[in-house]
Amino acid sequence: MFSAAFIWEPGSYDAEFNELNAIIDAVAKASPGFIGVEEWASDNGKRRNATYYWETMDGLKALGTHPSHIEAKQKYAQWYNGYHVVISEVIKSYGDSAFQHLTPNHRQAGSPM
Repeated sequence: MFSAAFIWEPGSYDAEFNELNAIIDAVAKASPGFIGVEEWASDNGKRRNATYYWETMDGLKALGTHPSHIEAKQKYAQWYNGYHVVISEVIKSYGDSAFQHLTPNHRQAGSPM
């Protein structure tokens, strides 16, 4: 499993941003092996995070090479006050199973990591 965390500080959005953002979201969700996305915002809303998950790297690469995504990357300064991307391979995930998450729970009940 692979994830791409897109962390950004919002700037001013316009109609072009909204259109590209909708296209990119649809492309991500239609890409091979797409699992899901979770979004977070800091308490003050000044920093946001959207983490996308795929079964393999192929889906992530499909998103990264899509023409609309490339266009948005070239124009990011129009809409964001800054950004940071973290691409990760999910080696293991676990929790107490009190709530559902996009990643599997690899921990057996009652056992440590």
